[in-house]
Amino acid sequence: MNIPRVNTPFCLSTLICSLLFSLTLNASTQSLKPEKIHTQTLQEIVSSLNQDHYNDIVLNDELSGKILDQYIKALDPSRAYFYASDIESFEQFRNTLDDDIKSGDLSAAYQIFNIYQQRTIGRLETLIANLQDSNYRIDFNLEESLKPDRSEIPWAITELQMNDFWRKRLKSALLSLKLADKDIDDATDVLLKRYQNQLSRARQTNDEDVFQSYANAITQQFDPHTQYFSPRRSENFNINMSLSLEGIGAVLQSENENTKIVRLVPAGPADKAGQLKPADLIVGVGQGVDGEIQDVVGWRLDEVVALIRGPKGTIVRLEIIPADAEDGVHKTIQIRRNRVKLEEQAAQSKIIELQHNEENFKLGVISIPAFYIDFAALQRGDSNYKSTTRDVEQLITELQEQEINGLIIDLRDNGGGSLREANELIGLFISRGPTVQIRDPEGRVNIMGDSDPKIAYDGPMAVLVNRLSASASEIFAGAIQDYQRGIIIGGQTFGKGTVQTLSPLGHGQLKLTHAKFYRISGDSTQHKGVVPDVTLPSLYDKEEIGESALDGALAWDQVHEIPHKRYLSFETLLPELATRNDLRSQHDPDFLYIKAQRQRIDNIKSDNQISLNEIKLQTERDAAEQWQLNTENTRRAAKQLPPIKALSDLEDELEKDSQGRTINPEAEAILTETGRVLLDLIELTGKYIAIKN
Repeated sequence: MNIPRVNTPFCLSTLICSLLFSLTLNASTQSLKPEKIHTQTLQEIVSSLNQDHYNDIVLNDELSGKILDQYIKALDPSRAYFYASDIESFEQFRNTLDDDIKSGDLSAAYQIFNIYQQRTIGRLETLIANLQDSNYRIDFNLEESLKPDRSEIPWAITELQMNDFWRKRLKSALLSLKLADKDIDDATDVLLKRYQNQLSRARQTNDEDVFQSYANAITQQFDPHTQYFSPRRSENFNINMSLSLEGIGAVLQSENENTKIVRLVPAGPADKAGQLKPADLIVGVGQGVDGEIQDVVGWRLDEVVALIRGPKGTIVRLEIIPADAEDGVHKTIQIRRNRVKLEEQAAQSKIIELQHNEENFKLGVISIPAFYIDFAALQRGDSNYKSTTRDVEQLITELQEQEINGLIIDLRDNGGGSLREANELIGLFISRGPTVQIRDPEGRVNIMGDSDPKIAYDGPMAVLVNRLSASASEIFAGAIQDYQRGIIIGGQTFGKGTVQTLSPLGHGQLKLTHAKFYRISGDSTQHKGVVPDVTLPSLYDKEEIGESALDGALAWDQVHEIPHKRYLSFETLLPELATRNDLRSQHDPDFLYIKAQRQRIDNIKSDNQISLNEIKLQTERDAAEQWQLNTENTRRAAKQLPPIKALSDLEDELEKDSQGRTINPEAEAILTETGRVLLDLIELTGKYIAIKN
C-alpha cells in the first residue's frame, strides 16, 4: 500500500474521522459479565489477604478509591482510551468498591471494563480502516512531536483531542518503522498486522480475563509481589515467568503494551550472549535465523513467553528497543535456546593480580550467580549434594593454597535463591552469631544464625554488589557489612526484602507476601536494599530497576538490633577509601565511559518529546549513533586500542569467560577497581591497627 506524503489532515476530513470513530463506538460488542465462581473467588482472595498477608490493610472507603485508581491505570496507563467523561462517571464507585468487594459484587468492575473494551475495539477498528484506506494521508515533514509518557496528562475531553493524539501515535509508529529500514508499504503492513492481532485478542477477552485484572487491582494495594492467577494463567506460571527451561533465560514482565526484561538468569543463553539487558523492551519475536519477526506489541505476557520458548539448540530472534537507546530505535538480536544447567550457575573462582605501592598482590575472586542447593540429592542422603556453601568452601581452600592476599565475593546480578544457603555462606566468614531476622504478619521475629564456630576464611574480604543483587544476596551482603567482616563495594542493591508463598484457591491461586527480612542491625533490606561502603558508577537506572521502582512496594523500616560481634571498625577509613577511588576513576577510561553513558541516559529520559519530523528524527538518531561511536573511540584511544569505524565492529572483539558469558569491559573495570579498594583497605587497616596499638 502506498501512503502519499502530502500535507493534509489525518483523514479525508475531521468530520469523516469523527463519524467513523462514532460508528465503531456504537457498534454492538458483547458485554462481559462475572460468573458465580468469581464472586466466591473474590471473597476467598480477600479472606486470604486479611489472614495471611504481611501488610495489615483495612478494606475501607480510602482503599476503595485506590483500587479504582489502580484499576483504571492498569486498563489505560497511557490515557489513550478513556475520556474525561468516562473517568467522571466512574467516580460513583470511589467509595463503594470496598462494600462491593466484601459482598462479592463485581458489577462495577465489569461495567468499567466493558466501556474500556468498547473504546479499545472501536479505536483499533478505526486504525485498521485508516491504514487500509488508499486516501489515507500523512506528512512526515510537519514540525510536531509526541509525548511518550502520558501518565500524568489530563484525560481527553473531546473526540478531536483523542483523534489528534492517535494521529500522532500512528504517525510515530510508522516513522519509527520507516527509519528502521522499512519502506512505507512494509511499515504499513507491520502496523496492520499488529492492530489486527490486537483486535483479535481484544475480541477474545473473556469474563475470566476481566476478573483477573480487577483482582490484581485489589492485590496491588497490598504490595507489587502479591498477585492472583486464574486457572489458565496458573498453568503457565513459573514464578516471575522465568524462561530458564529451554528458553533464553530471562525474567519478563508486561509494561503497557510491551514486554520488558526484568533480569537475566545467570549463565543462561541471553546472559552468555551479552546483547540483552534489563529494561530492554521486546517488540518482536522470530523463529530461526530466517524466520519472519512476529510483532508482539500488545500481546499478553504468557503469549510472548510461548513464542520465545522452544527446543534446545534452536535459534530465536528478538527485535528489541534497548533501554539506553533513543526513543523508537530498534535492534534485532539472535539467541540460541538452551537449558540452564546447575553446574553453569555454580560458584566459580579466579585470581586477579594487581600492583599496589609497587608491590604485587594476588586477590581471589569467587563469583556466585545464585544461591543454589540440590534439595533432591540432599533428601536422598547423597553426601556429595551440590550447594553454594559447599562449593564456595572448596574454592576458598583452593585459593588459599595459592596464597591470596584478599578475597572478593562477587554477587553482581545474583537475584537470590536459597535462604538456607545465604545463612550458611555467612557462616564461612564468622564464628557463630545471628545472620538475619524474619518477621511474620503477627509481628513475631524469627532469628536465623550460624552455630558452627569454624571459619573457612578469616582474611581481608570485599563483597561486590550491583542493582540486580537481590534477596539472599542482600542478606549475605548486609550481614557481612553489619559484622564489619568485609567491605561492601559497588551499587545499591535491588531492595527485595520480602518473602512470597503460593496459596491454592478454589479457582486459581494467590501469590502473597507473608514475611519480611531484616538485618541483624535491625534495618530492613526491603526497598532500600544494601548501600555499599564504597559506591562505584553503574549504568542501571534505579528509577527503572529495583524494588523502589515498583508501585506500592512495602516501605523500609526497622526492628530491634541483635547484639553481634564487629570484627574490625573501618568506618573512619571510608572517606579516604572514597577519595582514592574518586582519584582513580577520574582517569580510568572505562569509568569515564560509564559516567558518560549514565549522563547520556539521564539526558534521554529528561527529553519527554519524540519528534514526528522525519529529517529531524533521523538527524537526532544519527547524532546519537555518532556520539556512541566517538565515546567508544575515546575509551579505546585511552586504552591504546585502534579506533573502530562502526559500533557493529565491536561484536568481532567480544570475548567469553570460562562459563561462556560475554566479557563486558565495564564489568571487568568494576571488578579491578573493587580489588584496588580492597588493597587500599588492607593498607589503611594495617596502619590503623598499628596506631591503635
